[in-house]
Amino acid sequence: MKLKFAVPIAAALALWAKLDAPFEYIVAPSTETNKRNSEADVLPLKDGRLMLAWTEFFTGNGSDWGSAQISALFSSDQGKTWSNKTLLQENIGTMNVMEPDLLELKSGKIAFLFCRKNSEADCQPMARFSRDGGKSFNPAKPIPVDPMPAYTGMNNDRLIQLKSGRLVLPLWYTPDYRIDKHIRTRVYYSDDDGESWRQSRTLIDLPDSPSGAQEPGVVELKDGSILLWVRTDKGKIYHCYSRDKGETWSQLQPMALDSPRSPQSIKRHPKTGDLVLVWNNSKDQRFPLAAAVSKDEGKTWTNIRNLDPDPAHTYAYTSMLFLNDRAIFTYYAGPPAGVKSEGRWSLKLKAVPLSWFYDSPRP
Repeated sequence: MKLKFAVPIAAALALWAKLDAPFEYIVAPSTETNKRNSEADVLPLKDGRLMLAWTEFFTGNGSDWGSAQISALFSSDQGKTWSNKTLLQENIGTMNVMEPDLLELKSGKIAFLFCRKNSEADCQPMARFSRDGGKSFNPAKPIPVDPMPAYTGMNNDRLIQLKSGRLVLPLWYTPDYRIDKHIRTRVYYSDDDGESWRQSRTLIDLPDSPSGAQEPGVVELKDGSILLWVRTDKGKIYHCYSRDKGETWSQLQPMALDSPRSPQSIKRHPKTGDLVLVWNNSKDQRFPLAAAVSKDEGKTWTNIRNLDPDPAHTYAYTSMLFLNDRAIFTYYAGPPAGVKSEGRWSLKLKAVPLSWFYDSPRP
C-alpha cells in the first residue's frame, strides 16, 4: 500500500517561513525494502544540533520481528531539515534492535538505551553512554533484569531523571511472548548514572486483563512523587503512583480518558508547568492522535486537541521534545484503521508552538 501525505515539501517550506507556524513532514519515508521507520527519540546536542534516532527496518519485513537497526539524522535548524544519516546502533540481535531512548543526564553524560531482540522469549534492554556530547558511545551493555532470559522491553523516549538525580526506567515483560501474552510492568532505577540498576519491589499488573499492563511511562510530579501510566485492553489509560522515588507503587486505577491498546506519552510543559498528554483519543483505534493538558498533576485533562487528525493513517509511538518555543513530536504514520495487511509505516515529525496546547482549535 502506498501512503499519501497531506503536506508537500513546498507547503512545508512556506510554513517554515513563519517562525511561529506549525510544520510537519515525513522525515523517514518507508519503501518496499524498508517497510517501517518508527519508534524515535530526539536529543538536543551541546553544539546546537538535534539528533534524531529511530528504528529502521531494513528489509521488506516491517513486523516487530523483522530485521532493524537504529539510525540517526541531524538538524541544525531546530528540526526543519535533517541530513547526515548515520548508523547509531547496528543490529546485534538475532531479530533486531529497537526503541531508542536518548537523555542528557545532569552529569553531562548522554544515555542511549535500546532493546536487543533475539526471540519472543529473549529481549533485553541495553545501555550505551557518551561523554563527548554524542560524538561517540561506549559499547552496549545489558541492563540486568529479572527474570532473564525473558521478553523484556521498553518504549522509545521513556527514561527520566528525577530532581534527586535518580534515573527511572519503566520496563514491561513476559517470560515468553509466544505462550504468554499477558504483560507485566516493573520499574528499574539507578543512582549512579546508569552504572548499576535495581528493580522496584512492586510488580505492576492487571491480573484480570488478557494483555496486562503494557508499555509504561513515567513522569515526576511537583510534590516529588512519580506518576506511571500503562496501555491496556480496557479502553482506558491506567495509572499509579510512587511516593518513594520508584521503589514501590500503588494499585493501578483507570483515568477518565478513553484510549485503545496503544502507548501514551506525558511530559511537563516548560512554560506553564502543566502536564501534556499525547495519545490516541479513541476506545479502539490508533486514530486520531491527540493532545491534552492537565493543570492538576494528571487528575483531570482539558484542552483536548487533535495533533494529527488525517484519517488516511494511524499514529503511535510518540516522542516529545520541548525546545525553546516549540514542541517537537515524532510518531509513525501507518496503515489506515481496519487495514489488515502488513502495510508500511513512515516516521513523521511535527512541530507546534508552545501556545498551541492552549489555543482554540481553528475550523
